[in-house]
Amino acid sequence: MMEKTSIHQAFSSIMSLLPPSPSQLSDCPPQLPRLGLRGGSSSLQTLRVRSVLASPAGPRVRICHSKLDPLAAKHTAHAAAKTLELVVVEEEEVTPTTPADVGGMGSSSDKMALPLLTTPVESNYRACTIPFRFPSDNPRRSTPDEIAWIDLFLDSIPSFRKRAESDPTVPDAADRARMFAERYSQILEHMKRDPQSHGGPPDCILLCRIREQVLRELGFRDIFKRVKEEENAKAISLFSHVVQLNDSIEDDDQRLENLIRGVFAGNIFDLGSGELAKVFSKNGMSFLATYQNLVSRPWVIDDLDSFKQTWSRKSWKKAIICVDNSGADIILGILPFARELLRRGTQVVIAANELPSVNDVTYYELIDILSKLKDEDGQLMGVDASNLLVISSGNDLPVIDLSRVSQELAYIANDADLVILEGMGRGIETNLYAKFKCDSLKIGMVKHPEVAEFLGGRLYDCVIKFTPV
Repeated sequence: MMEKTSIHQAFSSIMSLLPPSPSQLSDCPPQLPRLGLRGGSSSLQTLRVRSVLASPAGPRVRICHSKLDPLAAKHTAHAAAKTLELVVVEEEEVTPTTPADVGGMGSSSDKMALPLLTTPVESNYRACTIPFRFPSDNPRRSTPDEIAWIDLFLDSIPSFRKRAESDPTVPDAADRARMFAERYSQILEHMKRDPQSHGGPPDCILLCRIREQVLRELGFRDIFKRVKEEENAKAISLFSHVVQLNDSIEDDDQRLENLIRGVFAGNIFDLGSGELAKVFSKNGMSFLATYQNLVSRPWVIDDLDSFKQTWSRKSWKKAIICVDNSGADIILGILPFARELLRRGTQVVIAANELPSVNDVTYYELIDILSKLKDEDGQLMGVDASNLLVISSGNDLPVIDLSRVSQELAYIANDADLVILEGMGRGIETNLYAKFKCDSLKIGMVKHPEVAEFLGGRLYDCVIKFTPV
């Protein structure tokens, strides 16, 4: 632990390098009990958790940033306190908001384009991979693709309603869940008749955002919280076994392929898919069974051999990984892969959602997961994890627009030489054709028939798209 006299020296040397913060550090590091909500329950709170760790090369900074309700803020600080040697918390009271305001993630000034994107971003980047319409289409009439995707979101409503009904944190949850189903259905049906309504024309980002906004307006903040906790616990119990199986493979190429297949197997845990939600509700999902039954190669986009060749001759300095789901996805798929990168000397930055959305892992949940997986020396199954950083992407959806990420992610990604976008929402539906200034890997499983049809592949097909620079 650093001495108090050196804490302020460390922060004074680092703060000038960080994105400007609206609040200032006090003379003494605030204590965790100060995390009560000031100003009443109608306010949100901005929480920053920074950890300064002593090292021979000087202090390193770990950044976590969130706009959370008070309960989540306390959870974040508690989880961080278990993981980091020193926790310094900044608080900022935010002006009370209306329910509609809570649906967004702050003003546009809070967001920046990921500096790894090819510039100019405005002409080189579009967040949605699949075009729902073309300039020649009638702007007042929905296209067949728009209708198909709206129907896909309509089909998912029953599973969302069921989760919402059982949310113990919301009074009258059953009635509010019914209101969610009715309101979201009405909006989607209206968009079929008038694609320009509700901020249209629709794309996957808009359809997801409206769903999240309706849920939050009705008081639902994390309707998948219970199932995420259950699946995280199961996956944590299997983590050491999965890592040991990977480590037992001596051939580097075979071990890498095993890790990639593990990412695919974990990524099937996706309750945003109506069909998969039904399967999960009935039978659950087995990581091992999914791994053993992946569709055969060649996959619909299959750059595995190219990635292997680069892997064998190159070690990246810093990798940014935008992650997807809780449970087996993050714990049995991504973390073993990230651990292998750490073992090869790569600094790994895992960017997770700022706010809950479907069963996606949030950054404060990931901090808690890592605190349970690391040993007392900060190692991840024998691998030094001091170069593993967790950060908020600034995102609150199961898809991601890389032209609007958190300032912290933009800052820390600036010198990365590998970006990895994992999951169907982030790596396929929104960023499959995104161009970067550095090497990029898009990896995920195809879980919607509409996506399979667009790609010309099979349902539950796999995508690994590697683009070296």
